[in-house]
Amino acid sequence: MRNHPLRCTEFVTIGALTVLSVASTPASEPDRTAADALTKPSVSLEVVLQTHCVKCHAAGEEPAGDVALTELSNGNVADDLDRLQSLIDVLDLEEMPPEDEPELPPETRQELLAKLQATLHAAVAATKQYPRTPIRRMNRFQYNNAVVDLFDLKCIVFTLPERMLREHRGYFQPASGKMPDEVFAGSRPLGKSQMIEPRLAGVAAFPQDLRAEHGYDNQADHLSLSPLLMESFLKLGQSITESPDFEPQNVGVWKSFFAAPDDGADLDRVVRKRLKPFLTRAFRRPVRDALLDRYCQFVQRNLEQGTAFPVAMKAVAAAAISSPRFLYLYDTSSESQTASPVDDYELASRLSFFLWGSIPDSMLLDLAAEGRLHQPDVLTEQFERMIRDRKLKRFCDSFPSQWLQLERIISSVPNPDEFPQFYFLKYRDSMHMMLEPLLLFETVLIENQPITQLIDSDFTYRSDLLENAYGQLAVDPKRNGRGVQVVRFRRLPIKDRRTGGVITNAAVMTMTSGPERTQPITRGAWLAGVIFNNPPEPPPADVPALGEKPAEGEEHLTLRERLSMHRKRSDCKGCHEQIDPLGFALENFNPIGVWRDQYENGREVDMAGTLLRKHRFENVIEFKDALLAEKDRFTEALAGHLLSFALARPLSAADRVALDEITASVAADDYKMHTLLRQVVLSEPFQTKSFPQVASNSGP
Repeated sequence: MRNHPLRCTEFVTIGALTVLSVASTPASEPDRTAADALTKPSVSLEVVLQTHCVKCHAAGEEPAGDVALTELSNGNVADDLDRLQSLIDVLDLEEMPPEDEPELPPETRQELLAKLQATLHAAVAATKQYPRTPIRRMNRFQYNNAVVDLFDLKCIVFTLPERMLREHRGYFQPASGKMPDEVFAGSRPLGKSQMIEPRLAGVAAFPQDLRAEHGYDNQADHLSLSPLLMESFLKLGQSITESPDFEPQNVGVWKSFFAAPDDGADLDRVVRKRLKPFLTRAFRRPVRDALLDRYCQFVQRNLEQGTAFPVAMKAVAAAAISSPRFLYLYDTSSESQTASPVDDYELASRLSFFLWGSIPDSMLLDLAAEGRLHQPDVLTEQFERMIRDRKLKRFCDSFPSQWLQLERIISSVPNPDEFPQFYFLKYRDSMHMMLEPLLLFETVLIENQPITQLIDSDFTYRSDLLENAYGQLAVDPKRNGRGVQVVRFRRLPIKDRRTGGVITNAAVMTMTSGPERTQPITRGAWLAGVIFNNPPEPPPADVPALGEKPAEGEEHLTLRERLSMHRKRSDCKGCHEQIDPLGFALENFNPIGVWRDQYENGREVDMAGTLLRKHRFENVIEFKDALLAEKDRFTEALAGHLLSFALARPLSAADRVALDEITASVAADDYKMHTLLRQVVLSEPFQTKSFPQVASNSGP
């Protein structure tokens, strides 16, 4: 979400002088916005730039940080909201000034932040513009869910390997508000048996949509539709309705849609009566008469040619689920030059695809038809209903694994000679590890616990194998179960705060390590991106990777000492100041998540550091305390992840105003998970659209 090209002391100086000069200028108009005020400073911005900045940031071949500040003037300081947000971030995260530059006095920093944030809020309020979400198709996960819901299938359409956590024996019951103390689960990589589930025979899935570099697998700018894929969708729709398993016992809407009517019935009337609600559900809004006529005529032609009624209805259903109106997600066009409210049907789709990964149900569409869904009390009521529905499992099957980037653990292969205990039979402990943080997330969600449990939980779920894998950090390591199909996970109290939460679990420790050593830089980058939503810039291409083994003559060094050479480069220094304290805070966990106090060479592990230059920690428990001291920052970061997932687009500076409001509301309610999700739904970006691309008014 955050991207900081402005990493220089000079630019902080610009911001300080500019904003302070604005603060000292009396406003001549009471309603003048902060953005307007910035165009009339008492100190010339150009003079400040010439005096302090152009030496490094002049427009030329290679300005520092690729930022040419000579383009900045009195009239455009508040025009670029992303640049303004970058300045706010580097000040707020205390990334500027650099450690070797004079420290900015705390009171000055806070005053600057307050004024810059006020400028941002005023500019967003004045422009009322958010990034638009391009038209996009459903991803594979959403398509499967949408077809299941449309036909009320008693099985899935095709197997989804991306579902990491497989529910067994129906433990997921959100209506109960309680997770069982013992759950039975599985993991797809544990074996082919995890893929054996009721599905439509003869239906082949289209390729999996991978997680976007900037977010999730539902991001609009990654979900294009090539001619080849469009052709595959046409074949896919036919293969679904022509599957031998697409029969009355598996299709919940068979009687109301596919079954032949009584003899003597008016077929034209029957077809129209059945198609209208079906197409409304499939296309997520009422269908126009002209479009309904085309689908009815298609059925009538088939019937006139002697096609059996159920077969003709299967053919029209296949056409419907191959239509761009079904496949594509989009907002209707608007003439407004600023953000305008989405209509109730668009709101219903946003809500259902966010929480259920699928099309809206009849209740949402009925409320949209009545024009009531957007009413805050009605919307809140529907939100509460939806998070207690079992379809919420789809949110848990999609968001947390991508947020935590858990797909990385599938390719983790610790050296079997150094870590033989990681392997059993032909399987790996990581297949059990990946389920622990996912079960924690599901519990926090179902039980509406504070999101701080994700940082420092007082409980966890572990299998017997996983308990043994933790070594001295195990709660009850006596059992030795090594299940690979249906695995029992028990809810255990955390007795040692060195473990618990998503940060210090074995899955994250393993997937952020190499085959033979930990990778503090990778761990720090993971923490910066996942926990603070502030991923670092990619490293320069010419920086050599640190070897898994120490070079000759470096065997006596700690990993921190070996990595210190990377901080000597000026283009690496800024990022290392950000991520090194985060990564080394977890250095006591070895490459498979087992606690250690010493390296193999006998040197003590040095994990001490300072978070955000103000929270000193000497051990991992103090590190967690430091993170909890910044729980509002974590709340805002998680809200940003959720909002990006909900809107299927990266966030911009304009969205930060909504994130501030969400954070304040969540903090006021003890950081409860339901409150966070509810506030995302009630936020202005979620309920508005800005300059949407024009949707086609024609289609098959």
